[in-house]
Amino acid sequence: MERETGVWRLVFLALPLGVFTLLVIWPLASSFYYSFTNWNGFSAEYDYVGFENFAKLWTDKLFFNAAVNTVIWMVAAILLPTLLGLVLALLIDSRIPGGSVFKSIFYFPICLSAVVVGQIWIWIYQPDWGLLNTAVNAAVGSDLSFAWLAKPGTALGSVIVAWSWQQTGLSMVIYLAGLTSISEDLLEVCEIEGASIWQRIRIVVIPLLTPATVVVVALSVINSLKGFEILYIMTGGGPFNSSDTLAMHMYNESFKKYLMGYGSAISVVLFLVALTIIGIYFRELKKVDEIYG
Repeated sequence: MERETGVWRLVFLALPLGVFTLLVIWPLASSFYYSFTNWNGFSAEYDYVGFENFAKLWTDKLFFNAAVNTVIWMVAAILLPTLLGLVLALLIDSRIPGGSVFKSIFYFPICLSAVVVGQIWIWIYQPDWGLLNTAVNAAVGSDLSFAWLAKPGTALGSVIVAWSWQQTGLSMVIYLAGLTSISEDLLEVCEIEGASIWQRIRIVVIPLLTPATVVVVALSVINSLKGFEILYIMTGGGPFNSSDTLAMHMYNESFKKYLMGYGSAISVVLFLVALTIIGIYFRELKKVDEIYG
């Protein structure tokens, strides 16, 4: 009987394992393999070039530009949704009137696809009749229309704002779940002892939200590494590569310049970065579990 159960377990596991191997393991292994070749993506013939593609990365100015932009993107994608989500969670948890309505409103953007979010913010940033320029012009009383997505100095920041608008709702919900685990009696004792609202938040609430913060930061990092669609829709890495990230640079090298081998090398670097970050996350998560578990 136990043997039959084991066989059926293998049968039911075969399909998901096969799909996972076909859609994840095989493309991943292929990327590693092609990173050592000069394949153009179409030809049946290609040469093995060893570490030539990886050596080229060190002399590629566009790669370092994309790496810097990726760091900026990740830092902003961690800080802004995390801080805004915490603030919103604290406000809604403070029993403000209509809190449940605000919760739904702030969470709604995460339900939208990155393509839809990108299009919404393209309309907002539109130079002539966009919502942002219209509001600025109305406030200053003159025409100060600005092409937010067409200027190298503002393109990346504009996309970061759009990304943060979408991701903040997820951080807010996680922090709200964390706030429910904090004892009301503990907060009442602090209030009786004369602690101000800010002191209660800083000394009691924020430290006790550490497990929630670990989850929020980890999700923010992982989601930021996958933040390709909204960049592609809003700027395509431009203007003049000012919003180019490693994911965008990999796409451009692979599918626009047909340097599939070099693009695969970039993808390997991006994969190793993501793997390192996830490894650090699990290490910190283990520490949090030891403290709060």
